[in-house]
Amino acid sequence: MTLFFKDMPSPVGTLKLVACADALVAVLWELEREGRVSLGELRATAGHSVLALTEQQLIEYFAGERKDFQVPLSPRGTPFQLKVWQGLGHIKYGVTQSYGDLARVIGSGRAARAVGAALGRNPLAIVVPCHRVMGRQGALTGFAGGLEAKKFLLGFERRRAFSRD
Repeated sequence: MTLFFKDMPSPVGTLKLVACADALVAVLWELEREGRVSLGELRATAGHSVLALTEQQLIEYFAGERKDFQVPLSPRGTPFQLKVWQGLGHIKYGVTQSYGDLARVIGSGRAARAVGAALGRNPLAIVVPCHRVMGRQGALTGFAGGLEAKKFLLGFERRRAFSRD
């Protein structure tokens, strides 16, 4: 299957947007760790509708005009990973949850570490908001985009979620 990509600048560095013919497959970080997300060969393109839609929605997100993404998604992962990533959709913009809380939400109450491992493989950065998951007692823990990016995203969302605009 052919995958297409487009790079876009953002406040957290250059993001690589990756799509198949009709859905977003990945949003990768500028300093992506080799092998974290397995995709195969990518072809650069400027005119892909899903990539253009994703870029527009990310621009709106970083402008403070969007809290949720409406992009067709096609992440690749194990059934457990897909369940964890789907569970992230229940965490509201500007709010955080612990790994244990997320494990309970998806019906795997004792699987906080497995949830953490699945989040470490989330291919859809920002769009599927794994940055909203924290360690025990609100500890800022590992993040594929780096802890500075996680701090930025959390602070950015909190300021907008609780502002009086």
